[in-house]
Amino acid sequence: MMRRATTFLGIILLTLLLLTGTGGCSRGDTGTSPSTSQPMTLTYAFFAPEESFPGAQMDWWATEIEKRTNGKVVVRTIPGGELFTAENMYDGVRSGVADIGLSFVTYEASNFPLLTINDLPGIGYANATQASKAFFEVVWANQDIEELKDFKIITAFCTEPSYIQTMTKHTSLESLKGVPIRTPGGPKILEAMGAVGVNMPQSKIEQALDNFLIEGIVTSREVLKDFGYAKKIKFVLNKPLGQVSALAVMRKATFDTLPDDIKTVIDELAPLAAAYAGAALDKAVNESMEWATESQGVTVVELSADESRKMDEAIQTVAENWLADLTAKGYAANEFFRQLQQAASQAASK
Repeated sequence: MMRRATTFLGIILLTLLLLTGTGGCSRGDTGTSPSTSQPMTLTYAFFAPEESFPGAQMDWWATEIEKRTNGKVVVRTIPGGELFTAENMYDGVRSGVADIGLSFVTYEASNFPLLTINDLPGIGYANATQASKAFFEVVWANQDIEELKDFKIITAFCTEPSYIQTMTKHTSLESLKGVPIRTPGGPKILEAMGAVGVNMPQSKIEQALDNFLIEGIVTSREVLKDFGYAKKIKFVLNKPLGQVSALAVMRKATFDTLPDDIKTVIDELAPLAAAYAGAALDKAVNESMEWATESQGVTVVELSADESRKMDEAIQTVAENWLADLTAKGYAANEFFRQLQQAASQAASK
């Protein structure tokens, strides 16, 4: 019932946006240029709550562009999936209903074959700050690839490597065999380790944990505090896996109509937004782990050297198969992966 109500409200909002003309770039009722007193309004949609770290980046970007354009641009943020879900965010931007959309490329993996390579393990990321800087630099340098032809890059950033976080303790591949664990999708890392990957949106995790439909989750660790999962999840396996890659885009046709001074501000903000998002997540992860271990009894589980080696071998196979599959389809997958590894190494040394 709640799901139907949410969908119905989303349809109403979408209809109103289309009827009033506020779903896309607006320059006020008079159609005057942004050099006059009428500000330009941009809509910025995101599928998750505003309190999440990508939501914080969205708010930061909205505030910064208004400040840096001296009020010529005003951003109306639409978080919480009120306009689009994780599965149709980029299509929504491509259709022009929202000016800007933010999501994770793994949710629309078929539309971003090269960008989803950044979700693979083995790139060399240690934290979100490093990962965000590297991912942004590679995306920015490859804006002319086919999968980005309809979009202008607003920013790109990345989570820290994901960790398996469970309600019961696991210390080996054998103990993970057959265990249902929620995953956001992407490379089949859990399956390679013998577990059962269960794809589901963030909004369904709490209920799934309550009903024991899943034993745990694989994601970055800020969720232990941000979503209160540490009240049920008590073990974090200290083995970094793949990460999740975020991309914020504007429809290219919309960007091309903007005045040059506003285009310049958008370009200047792109790397700054990536750095902001990465730093915000690392701060949230540190606070989350401190809170979870000190007040919720969460334990960090260390692997033996032998089990760690076995997991590395399983994980490496996933990456190799993913790259081979894309290469067979005609993509320069290995070259893109190499660019990410090089950018990660450079970001780590700064």
